[in-house]
Amino acid sequence: MNKNYYAILMAGGVGSRFWPVSTTDLPKQFHDMLGAGSTLIQKTFSRLSKLIPAENILILTNERYNELVLEQLPMVKQEQVLLEPAMRNTAPCILYASLKIQKQNPNAVMVVAPSDHWIEDEVAFSNNLQQCFDFCQQENALLTLGIQPTFPNTGFGYIEFDKSDTNPIKKVNQFREKPDYETAKSFLAAGNFLWNGGIFIWSVQSITEAFEKFQPQMNGLFQKGIESYNTLNEKQFINDNYANVENISIDYAVMEKAQNVYVLPATFDWNDLGTWGQLHEKLDKDENNNGIINAKVVMENASNNIVRSDANKIIVIDGLHDYIIVDKEGILLIYPKSKEQDIKRITALANEL
Repeated sequence: MNKNYYAILMAGGVGSRFWPVSTTDLPKQFHDMLGAGSTLIQKTFSRLSKLIPAENILILTNERYNELVLEQLPMVKQEQVLLEPAMRNTAPCILYASLKIQKQNPNAVMVVAPSDHWIEDEVAFSNNLQQCFDFCQQENALLTLGIQPTFPNTGFGYIEFDKSDTNPIKKVNQFREKPDYETAKSFLAAGNFLWNGGIFIWSVQSITEAFEKFQPQMNGLFQKGIESYNTLNEKQFINDNYANVENISIDYAVMEKAQNVYVLPATFDWNDLGTWGQLHEKLDKDENNNGIINAKVVMENASNNIVRSDANKIIVIDGLHDYIIVDKEGILLIYPKSKEQDIKRITALANEL
């Protein structure tokens, strides 16, 4: 296994659209969302460790999830868990982790990956990742894995690549914001647009140079801590300074500004499991397209529903179509799938009761 390979596993999100299962105290990455026998973060760690030494996988998360990470990933040491004392989006934590890695190994190449996505074909994922690592070891490149769009999705950002580029890894023209439906349809028709899945690969040298160029203020702040990284003084420096950095995503901070950005169209199935509806797509279904997780259910005249229960009870459903039904610890959610984007708002109302 290559000692120059590293991973940054992003595990700080809340997954609020999966309420009531995903909560601030126990977000979706720490749940077995598909009833597959392991949680999303466990699946992601396992997938990455097929190519990357386990000790080279760093987990970026919020302070409140430290114990959860160590409990679910017992092979991980405390020093591999990077704790954010404040929520500041993806750019600051990626810079922080990159400088730590650079101090340890200036020849490192790394992947930044969300901890809560579902990837079916793990062999194809490893092959794609190896291809990206090989490219980034040779080139000064900021590389992303683009997802082949299967329908005109308005919930994802898109990556437009150079249509004339015949290489497997293609030059990126620009990143595009989440489109309306007609624009999304035109993206698919054009044939040179991919979903932005938030998986990035680069050498530690390329990404730190990019931060130096495009985010000098943020870079300057984190550079002040160089002496403390990978020492007992690191935590104190981060606690004292982290909240002072700008709240900005890696896309806005670096990727949309840089010229050396490339994309590899992924060959694996991918789902960001962002909503109950997307989870329903990945579940085994009955003859009426009902997806059931951990529940004993009697269904009559019911179709296209997703049902999940943590309670030891039989659930009887008659006459419901296209609904989300979740029974969890004092909360029963019965909600139309067509309105699933409103669950975030409903969560806030429920929390006031």
